[in-house]
Amino acid sequence: MSLWNLTKLATVEIAGDIFLKKYTSTNKLSYLFLGIGGYAAVVYYLIVCLRTASLLYINGMWDGISAIVESIAVMILLGEKFDNWIQYIGLILIISGLFLLKK
Repeated sequence: MSLWNLTKLATVEIAGDIFLKKYTSTNKLSYLFLGIGGYAAVVYYLIVCLRTASLLYINGMWDGISAIVESIAVMILLGEKFDNWIQYIGLILIISGLFLLKK
């Protein structure tokens, strides 16, 4: 399983999430369509990933990579932060879990 394909999967999911979040605050249809397009790309990359590894492995790695990359992107692009320092420790534990899942 290519870590690169999992990263692309997580990235297009994040793009879809961010565009849909922007749609909720602006009601601009362009953000809605970009968000839907992001999720169409999620389906494509999920199929690509599932051709090379089990669903159990793909799901765990995707969730972990997505949580990390989306957290960083949302902090940078949307300025959101965690409410408590313990949540940052949770993110560190997710990173640790990815290393344990890696083949």
